[in-house]
Amino acid sequence: MGEPTGIAVEVADGVARLRLDRPEAANALHEPMWFGLRDAVRELDADPAVRVVVISGNGRHFCSGIDVSMLGGLRETASDDSTGHGADALRRTILDLQECLTAIERCRKPVVAAIQGVCLGAGLDLVVACDLRYATADASFVLKEVDMGLAADVGVLQRLPRIVGEGVTRELAYTCRPVSGTEAKELRLVNDVYADVDALEAGVAELAASLAAKSPLALRGTKHAITYARDHSVADGLDQIATWNGGQLVSADLTEAVSAFMEKRQGVYRD
Repeated sequence: MGEPTGIAVEVADGVARLRLDRPEAANALHEPMWFGLRDAVRELDADPAVRVVVISGNGRHFCSGIDVSMLGGLRETASDDSTGHGADALRRTILDLQECLTAIERCRKPVVAAIQGVCLGAGLDLVVACDLRYATADASFVLKEVDMGLAADVGVLQRLPRIVGEGVTRELAYTCRPVSGTEAKELRLVNDVYADVDALEAGVAELAASLAAKSPLALRGTKHAITYARDHSVADGLDQIATWNGGQLVSADLTEAVSAFMEKRQGVYRD
């Protein structure tokens, strides 16, 4: 999880800071970063000491999208004497890249994105897989793929409509126009905006610390239920949470939360 992958990770006080670390390339996602991101998120998910994950970008920009060098590689993957075999290989590659971002959604801990500068193309695919998004007022979000001659294929067209609605998603996808951090808040793409990077870092750090102090089991169950309900009927969602709480409701975290409430103190929960 170090520099060779372009992913930098540090953990302190229950909060993991995962940073895209190719500032010289505006954190464009080359192949090692895609799979480094996936592996880092999986490791943080499995680490009991991690309660919250914050994803940000080193340098001026959050992420300028997929590295252009990969586009040539995708074309090469699809080239085969047999068109069908080439297409099947390309489909497999796309599914693998999708999984790199779906790993964020599957992480049992809350994942928070802190966004400055540009958040372009695959960068937007990444942040819509996060639970919460915060940005500087002058950040720039662009759903860029149509202007690159392709349809976005690693998650944004599936997740963004559930966040901002279908009509807004269609407009942003068809026009490829930039959206500022301020407008992104109006569209509910981000939860809040900050005046500058320092304020963003401080605000997200305060939020992450507050989440890290809560019951990990309660947050885990809540995240799973919301994601499950998004893709299922209300009846399915109600059945799911009843089954979940049938196994999780009576827990040490519940006992501690009630005691802390009665005693007017902060709860203390095991990792």
